[in-house]
Amino acid sequence: MTNLRHDPDRSTIVRTFAVTFGIGRPHDIRKLTPPRARGWNRLICAARGMMTVHAGDCSWAVPPHRAVWIPSETACSIEMHGETALRMLYVRGRTRLPVSVVNVSPLMRELIGRAIELGALDASVPAQKRLGGVIRDELKALSVAPLQLPAPKDERARRAAELAAANQPLEKILRECGAGRRTLERIFRDETGMSLGQWLRREKLLRGIRLLAAGQSVKEVALELSYANSSAFIGMFRRETGETPARYFARIAVI
Repeated sequence: MTNLRHDPDRSTIVRTFAVTFGIGRPHDIRKLTPPRARGWNRLICAARGMMTVHAGDCSWAVPPHRAVWIPSETACSIEMHGETALRMLYVRGRTRLPVSVVNVSPLMRELIGRAIELGALDASVPAQKRLGGVIRDELKALSVAPLQLPAPKDERARRAAELAAANQPLEKILRECGAGRRTLERIFRDETGMSLGQWLRREKLLRGIRLLAAGQSVKEVALELSYANSSAFIGMFRRETGETPARYFARIAVI
């Protein structure tokens, strides 16, 4: 199901786009380049399922209780994992907020759902103008969530990132990327702002979130990510997010 209202009338203050993909296997990935309109910022969320949003040299994992904010001038692409209900708001206006994963409050989820029902918000309609004002107020209050994974540019570091995504152990990564541990540490800090260890943990975290959102159990994910047991994976997850996987996904609500 899709819905994108194109209205040249300046009275339109919010537009929407929605698409729902059916159930697939946990490793199935569907790709989408969302419609883009000059002067319209985008708030992209998965009402159900899990997305990875790519913009520039960074990737963001977006579980159902979070969204990604994309300024109008920024191109992006989306990967959806398993059954996914994509919901987007197009909001007219300038913004200083860069591409960011943000926490979505229960009120914001309800506002997104209502806007999707209406299709577009017209400032000439008093009730819709008020709704648009509340949406803008909530957008200003969004808090940023640390789910960004910057991509290094150095060829050796990129090779290390590819090997990490293929779940290769650190010893093999160091052996095959053409750089020693100290060199990689310097490159990752310079190009991503993260140590090599931090970057590798974040990559595993985001991969784990995608697999959990696609329906795999904690035990299955821990095994796939080469953790010794479920407790080790849960410990990493809690250190990185402040929550256990069960609590992290407990806030999911369908829009």
